[in-house]
Amino acid sequence: MSSRTHVLTDVSTRTWVPEFRDLVPGPQGPLARVDKYTLRGGMSDGVDVIEVDNGQLKVWLLPTRGMGLWKGEFAGRPLGWQSPVAQPVHPAFVNAHDRGGIGWLTGFNEWLCRCGLDANGPPGDGATLHGRIANLPAWRVTVTVDPSPDGGISVTGVVDETSLFGACLRLTSTLTLRHGASELTLVDQVTNLAGRPADLQLLYHTQFGPPFLEEGAEVVLPAARVVPRDARAAEGHAGWQRFLGPQAGYAEQVYYAQPSGTAAGETGVLLHNAAGNLGVSLGWNTHELPCFALWKNTQATADGYCVGLEPATNFPNLKAYERTQGRVKTVAPGGTHTVRLRMAVQTAAAEVAAEASRLRGLLPGRPTEVCQAPQAGWTPAGEPAR
Repeated sequence: MSSRTHVLTDVSTRTWVPEFRDLVPGPQGPLARVDKYTLRGGMSDGVDVIEVDNGQLKVWLLPTRGMGLWKGEFAGRPLGWQSPVAQPVHPAFVNAHDRGGIGWLTGFNEWLCRCGLDANGPPGDGATLHGRIANLPAWRVTVTVDPSPDGGISVTGVVDETSLFGACLRLTSTLTLRHGASELTLVDQVTNLAGRPADLQLLYHTQFGPPFLEEGAEVVLPAARVVPRDARAAEGHAGWQRFLGPQAGYAEQVYYAQPSGTAAGETGVLLHNAAGNLGVSLGWNTHELPCFALWKNTQATADGYCVGLEPATNFPNLKAYERTQGRVKTVAPGGTHTVRLRMAVQTAAAEVAAEASRLRGLLPGRPTEVCQAPQAGWTPAGEPAR
């Protein structure tokens, strides 16, 4: 059986398909399906949604919001979190300069959203919080359906972050779900369209809430060193890898690490519940994403109880500081930086234990050093006073 490709959006050919469905038949009904529709009303008006269901794993993707993943579901379990921003927000309603440059937060509710591409840290140095890419619509979107037993459904979107006298970067992102699999893959290619070298800062802001996150949940990260971002994070350094239940008024804590990997650079992180019988893991390559930030945000459920697992090209500090530390990537004219990200769900204690053991094996005989205070070279809070 041959695969089939559908063009759902292409500004260059004036193509836009308002509604779409394709099914992969199985012996007892659809084996997999993909749907496209557009939300109407409120601040979601005009947001395109592509829903992919492989029979076990279901994902809602938002081409209108930088190809972010709105939410997911695996065997009835929700993947993602409950943001105070309940519905997807059209970028037209997001003023990035609001509230001193943190207006990005008014549209933040995705399970996975990208921060970048030119900058991904706090507001400052002329940039707003977490950059522009999450609030830029894709101008070309295609769906490819491979109905063969070992095939799957892929969605590819192209998003341009361009400006005269500014960054000219193109994101080409492909999400793939294999039929019946418990994992998904993202392959992102960021190309410099300009005739001069370009900066690249890219961070994957990936959030999880219950049932993976709860009091007593833990994260497994193969890092030789973990550093608190600031004094607030330093307060909880001894329990950086463990999580509280919802706490009204909890102030976020962020920890930085540079994960260890295999000889080829393969690494990952695992979040599992208190019982150790339910987990979710991310996998990536340290040559593509050498840095990692753990965002602990265990405030009240109504206020956005979640943890952020955030592999990145750099730490989310001000870009000027990251440049002094050599962590701002440069893409040559016409060059491309490729990132491969995998996400998998573990639904049994044996699966969770196997993934935890694999990750811990990337640091044989070397316990993680957990710093009690911010460190110079990692975060501005660790630099000596001048």
